Amino acid sequence: MTRILPCLIAILLLLVACSPETLLRDESLLSDESLLTGEPCAAPCFRGITPGETSWVDALTIIEDEADFDNIQTQGPAEGSSVIQASWQQGADSPVCCQMVTEDGEIVSLVFLRTAPTHTLDDLFGIHGEPTWLTGQEISEDQAVVSLVYPDQPMIVYAFVAGTAEGQLAAGSEVVGALYMEAGSVDLLVQTTELHRWEGYGSYSG
Repeated sequence: MTRILPCLIAILLLLVACSPETLLRDESLLSDESLLTGEPCAAPCFRGITPGETSWVDALTIIEDEADFDNIQTQGPAEGSSVIQASWQQGADSPVCCQMVTEDGEIVSLVFLRTAPTHTLDDLFGIHGEPTWLTGQEISEDQAVVSLVYPDQPMIVYAFVAGTAEGQLAAGSEVVGALYMEAGSVDLLVQTTELHRWEGYGSYSG
């Protein structure tokens, strides 16, 4: 596993912050129950794609065959690099919801999903338990995202908070995305990123 992974994760996280018009709570984003139901496969698997296991060619075929996905685009590799990215939408008129990356051009490294706010942390914890680590990122004055890190899955789940000043992370906080990674990649993330131990619900500022 290369050290490019934390950089890729940072880039993907910043995608939701690249525009002042970005809405974290967007009903037109990916509608998907698999994080909670485990169907058709359990996280960190998405639609039969598991980072660290599924070949890039097979993963692209899976995405292209999904009837609800549109505008599938790939980018890369750049000269001197083997990194390739793919992105797509769920419906032609919806924002880009999903990205997939391969570091070596052969095997999927990670899958990044922006989801409609249909589930809460209470739902998530009932299935996956509480996270080990967390960190936060301000998107706008009234929007922030808390990244909940699950080393054993391995995945990061993103929860919406209504701004950094008065926002609260609570059982009813909505899940707005997920990042699925290769086994062991969270260890590298912990070593290279400032994270905080999960100590329960509370204010964003706290």
